[in-house]
Amino acid sequence: MQREKTYTTTIAERLSAKLADYKQLVKFRLTSIVVFSAGMGYLLAAPGAIEWSGLLLIGLAGFFVTGSANALNEIIEKDYDKLMKRTANRPLPTNRMSTVEALLMAGLMGVAGIFLLATQFNYLAALIGALSLLSYAFIYTPLKRISNIAVFVGAIPGALPPMIGWVAMTGSITLEAFILFSIQFLWQFPHFWAIAWVAHDDYTRAGFRLLPSEGGKTRQSALYNIVYILFLIPVSLLPFILGFNGWVSAILIAVVGLLFLLQAYKLYTDCDNKAAKQLMFGSFVYLPVVFLALVFDKV
Repeated sequence: MQREKTYTTTIAERLSAKLADYKQLVKFRLTSIVVFSAGMGYLLAAPGAIEWSGLLLIGLAGFFVTGSANALNEIIEKDYDKLMKRTANRPLPTNRMSTVEALLMAGLMGVAGIFLLATQFNYLAALIGALSLLSYAFIYTPLKRISNIAVFVGAIPGALPPMIGWVAMTGSITLEAFILFSIQFLWQFPHFWAIAWVAHDDYTRAGFRLLPSEGGKTRQSALYNIVYILFLIPVSLLPFILGFNGWVSAILIAVVGLLFLLQAYKLYTDCDNKAAKQLMFGSFVYLPVVFLALVFDKV
């Protein structure tokens, strides 16, 4: 009896460890942001009542496509992940997972995600999803060690999820879809540069060049955050300016935008990791607040 109990416990522990490895492989938290953005795009495009089955499917498709892209990213960067403290314990650098297994998972998820977009929604959404996956994995990822322009390049596939959600619902790329894309595109710069500031030493060890100035953690790098947020705020207000949304979302977006800008200014004046972490957490607040405000104001 004791042996059976021990055997069952061992299986459960192995399954738990394997699930934890897959969670790391797909970068679960990052993937969750993408799923959220795709869902927001889908909801904003909906003409009437929420189609819960469609919302679930767009979330699932977004998870598979993004998980595939992130898995391919980790496969390509396996040897570099060994050099960084924040990534050294991932399943590939530690050999807890083979490259073949990771490739198989990436392939299955990529095919499943694009198949769902094509069959449950439309071919245009599937095409955008495929372009997002391929450009993130095979253009952005290798470019990270060549030039800091990689952040700009990576922001393009990173901004496509809300557009995919919109296109999945409507079947077309409209002005509203471009606005949603632009909001997430501009948001990614202060978001990612704050992360790159905090993890600068790690990234440098792996040869990644991600901060906007060649000097790295400088006042010039911090200034770029202010510039992009100054563009981000009016772009986020375009749905109100163009009459797609009302005053409630506009006021909330303006307030959260001002707070985000103040955090960027704090990094500019202090130039330290504490201010960079505050900006990073501020970015995690900004995007959900903006999209949720747009959705609820629409309702």
